[in-house]
Amino acid sequence: MNAIDQALDWLAQPDRWSWTAPAGIPYRTLEHLGFSALSLLISVVLAVPPALVLAHYRRGAFLASSAVNIGRAIPSFGLIILFWYLASRWEVDTSFWPLMLALVALALPPLFTNTYAGVVSVEPEAVDAARGIGHTEGQIMLRIELPLALPVILAGARVSFLQLIATVAIGAIVNDGGGLGRFIVDGFAQGAGGYGEILAGGFAVIVLALACEGVFALLERFAVPRGLTLSRRAALSTRPV
Repeated sequence: MNAIDQALDWLAQPDRWSWTAPAGIPYRTLEHLGFSALSLLISVVLAVPPALVLAHYRRGAFLASSAVNIGRAIPSFGLIILFWYLASRWEVDTSFWPLMLALVALALPPLFTNTYAGVVSVEPEAVDAARGIGHTEGQIMLRIELPLALPVILAGARVSFLQLIATVAIGAIVNDGGGLGRFIVDGFAQGAGGYGEILAGGFAVIVLALACEGVFALLERFAVPRGLTLSRRAALSTRPV
């Protein structure tokens, strides 16, 4: 029996579609999304506010550019193993914290960099106009710069989230859960008899990543007020080259 037939037989088992059993794809999908969404939320809280403030005052440009390079250089699997080792030494729960800390560390650089770049790209005329009508610096950041930078911030969130989706699958190696990656790890543990589970698990991760990509594409399109988007495009079109 080839791997495709094995995968089809594996998918045909009734418990593979359970929402409550760990062997079910829906159960593991929710677990996968839970890890990814929670780590993204923590990263947004940690990265967006400081990047917004630094970009508003035009400080920290070197930090923003360095964050890009750090994010590209960090090996996902190496981080997971490092945090797992530290959690084991400190007798901390290794089923949650190693993977969560690695996910947050991976999501921070693109979120910080995109927030900084989005705020810096806001037209100075819009900021000056806001100051002219009496807005405080905090109001300018929250009411002018943040909404106008939102498409760029969401692009960073999309990059981060897709990386998180992939990393959660790898984290199944050191995590009792691991989301959909659990099927891949368990399949490898079975040897030749687990090729079907490996194939099905890998396909499930791909489908989940594509679905999340589509959701973020819709968010980038509809999350920004239309008036702000049109005004920014108009300003860009009238700017001298």
